[in-house]
Amino acid sequence: MTTRQLFVTTALPYANAPFHIGHMMEYIQADIWVRFQRMQGHTVHFVGADDAHGAPIMIAAEKAGKTPQAFVAEIAAGRKQYLDGFHIAFDHWHSTDAPENHALAKDVYLALRRNGLIFTREIEQFFDPVKGMFLPDRYIKGECPRCGAKDQYGDSCEVCGAVYAPTELKNPYSTLTGATPVLKSSEHHFFQLSSQRCIDFLQAWTTTPGRLQPEVLNKIREWFAPEGSEAEGTRLADWDISRDAPYFGIQIPDAPGKYFYVWLDAPIGYLAALKAHCDKAGVDFDRLLDPDGPTEQVHFIGKDITYFHTLFWPAMLHFSGRKTPDHIFVHGFITVSGEKMSKSRGTGISPLKYLELGLDPEWLRYYLAAKLNGRVEDIDFNPDDFVARVNADLVGKYINIASRAAGFIAKRFDGRLSGDLGVEGRTLLDHLRAGRDGIVQAYEDREYGRALREVMLLADRVNEFVDRHKPWELAKHAEQSAVLHDVCSTCIEAFRLLTVYLKPVLPALAAKVEAFLQVPPLRLDDLDRDLGAHTIGRYQHLLQRVDEKRLDALLAPAEAAPIELPPPGGEAIAETIGLDDFAKLDLRIARIVSAERVEGSTKLLKLMLDVGEAQPRQVFSGIQSAYAPEDLVGRLTVMVANLATRKMKFGLSQGMVLAASHGDEKAHPGLYLLEPHEGATPGLRVR
Repeated sequence: MTTRQLFVTTALPYANAPFHIGHMMEYIQADIWVRFQRMQGHTVHFVGADDAHGAPIMIAAEKAGKTPQAFVAEIAAGRKQYLDGFHIAFDHWHSTDAPENHALAKDVYLALRRNGLIFTREIEQFFDPVKGMFLPDRYIKGECPRCGAKDQYGDSCEVCGAVYAPTELKNPYSTLTGATPVLKSSEHHFFQLSSQRCIDFLQAWTTTPGRLQPEVLNKIREWFAPEGSEAEGTRLADWDISRDAPYFGIQIPDAPGKYFYVWLDAPIGYLAALKAHCDKAGVDFDRLLDPDGPTEQVHFIGKDITYFHTLFWPAMLHFSGRKTPDHIFVHGFITVSGEKMSKSRGTGISPLKYLELGLDPEWLRYYLAAKLNGRVEDIDFNPDDFVARVNADLVGKYINIASRAAGFIAKRFDGRLSGDLGVEGRTLLDHLRAGRDGIVQAYEDREYGRALREVMLLADRVNEFVDRHKPWELAKHAEQSAVLHDVCSTCIEAFRLLTVYLKPVLPALAAKVEAFLQVPPLRLDDLDRDLGAHTIGRYQHLLQRVDEKRLDALLAPAEAAPIELPPPGGEAIAETIGLDDFAKLDLRIARIVSAERVEGSTKLLKLMLDVGEAQPRQVFSGIQSAYAPEDLVGRLTVMVANLATRKMKFGLSQGMVLAASHGDEKAHPGLYLLEPHEGATPGLRVR
């Protein structure tokens, strides 16, 4: 058999939240395939990374009062417990904000530019005048231009399903500040995906047999030739690859204030993670990814990111002179009891909670594998089915074989297997080995459900052998000792063969079996040999049945907790006071007679206020940043009339005018002078 060299990745999770069950499904799917390849003796470089850039992370970090780097590092620090907990064997886990990715992204871009596939043009986008930044579609809301539904995002309506440009929204507003966005022009960089060179390459690349699943290829054909456009020829849209500052990402060479759009540098993160792994392992990265070399490049992704991985990504790689993917394996989503996962409805499954409750990670690995296939289909987690499959298949069929035979081997034969299994025993093991080709092909094709069904059918045959020979009955008759030895040895050998088939799915359980059997790590070629007169260890229980109470605890919706809203205006409500305390404040309507800047101060205005007294009062107020003096003259406001006179270096301040502002003035700038209703006159008391 020719040894393969594989470079395998999963989609990069966005570094703004912990892993969810969808992530774990993808990682388990890829991990099973990788372990299967390694069991055949193939070399696999299996890497992952956090997708660390983009406006959402920049904004989330700002709200958390952290730098984007610190925010991402905190998320990344929590990854290991998930990966280790579910036995996901990445060789290296990296970040797209690492130096390798900065360098590689710039190299790819410059190569594309030299190849004449980068151009610039002015585009108009919505700009938040308060935040001072261009707004991604998901940070713009307004009324749907089709059905009129309010509070819809800038790219699609969740009510009627319409898709539109953000500029089509009615009454748009920024979700960051509430401000009305304005259209503003900016020069953007584009990758010319519409060029005939790209189209010709992608049509050849996508139709290479075995590269893409049939349903993925059918979808791509729709993107190449939109409905009704056959007469106009094939068209692909050019790809906007730049974003304006402020933006957390990688700066575009020779373009100050411009950054790569996160979807350009994120897939390059695959290469960066591999390079970091190669540097650590002493492997020649460039030689490994030689476009003409033998390495197979394989990506496992969800169906929602197919467009990027089957069009932009291979075109970027090819026209920058790099190796293109050999396979893009696309999977569907996971639902829970037929429902799409939703935090608000409590229909999600927390992988971390699963582990914390003590549920065996191999139960979930087995259950998901039993559902997965090589097609782009959603799978469903059903708790009743979960219990039935794990308890019936893993415990009732597979583990049961060892538990029924191991005790007799230990007690009657000092743990030593029979060297001669007899005709019937040999026939059974030959039958198990005969299933090899079908199971191996199923794993290769990611038809894990089919592979496990085949394994469990073989387990049924072994259990039929046990039930037919009844070792517990043989043990009652001394003259049947040799038969008992052969029957139980056959069961242990059969258990070992089944473990070889199951090891990609159940690596931790397989390690326990290897320790029990006292054998080296099992490989696929162990199917070709018997243990012979081999001594095994003492059997200890290998797997528990599903504890349904713990499963119920996992699926139980969290108790409704009070929603923690941010304090109004950014500040907690002050300590409670009584009416007597409030009555001590004398609030009066005041008219601003004059206003002028204070020499030597960038904050204060000197106001002369008519409070209905014989003479106006002089008040110094820190509102210069919000109001021009000439705009205040003649306006009514509210002042604290009985505040003790304060001596300032500019003069006496005989009161205080009232204005509203947010507690976090840096994040929410703005100062708003209180104005009484029309008809109020100077001197009226506010009660």
